[in-house]
Amino acid sequence: TAGVSALEVYTPKEIFVANGTQGKLTCKFKSTNTTGTLTSVSWSFQPEGTDTTVSFFHYSQGQVYAGNYPPFKDRISWAGDLDKKDASINIENMQFIHNGTYICDVKNPPDIVVQPGHIRLYVVEKEIVPAFPVWVVVGIVTAVVLGLTLLITMILAVLYRRKNSKRDYTGCNTSENVSPVKQAPRKSPSDTEGLVKSLPSGSH
Repeated sequence: TAGVSALEVYTPKEIFVANGTQGKLTCKFKSTNTTGTLTSVSWSFQPEGTDTTVSFFHYSQGQVYAGNYPPFKDRISWAGDLDKKDASINIENMQFIHNGTYICDVKNPPDIVVQPGHIRLYVVEKEIVPAFPVWVVVGIVTAVVLGLTLLITMILAVLYRRKNSKRDYTGCNTSENVSPVKQAPRKSPSDTEGLVKSLPSGSH
């Protein structure tokens, strides 16, 4: 007999869907066994603010079995491919009543030990649907803030060094480092007068 091993399910932690539009609930899985007629997928919903879980979708042997839960009536369609380990579904015309947690559970015997995937879904107004998940936005903002902080710190460090260098330069007394220029002694008026008197007088 084949050994039993754990089947791993992968889903996004949270998604945002604009009110009145289609939402895709992505669910991928990894199994050591190939998929076949015994492979099945079940989706459940836990409304926001409650502890109650309602099963609303089941897929097995190529057949879709939709539950009778009114919020999802005639809204669910299969969007997966079991051969590609994909168990995703689409929900049409999502409304605020669809806010809550969605649970994807996959069975692929003999791999039946599985930790289901959980998706926190938010239905919001079209104008405020974020382009990226919240954790991505938070990461980007944090990186920008850290980058600006580092840049400002570097600029302040450069300015501080320049200020200290300028202070050291201006602190030197230029007159102490430059030798004074010796000027020729100036003759006093008395010396000039004596020189004139010593000259022989000319004949008239």
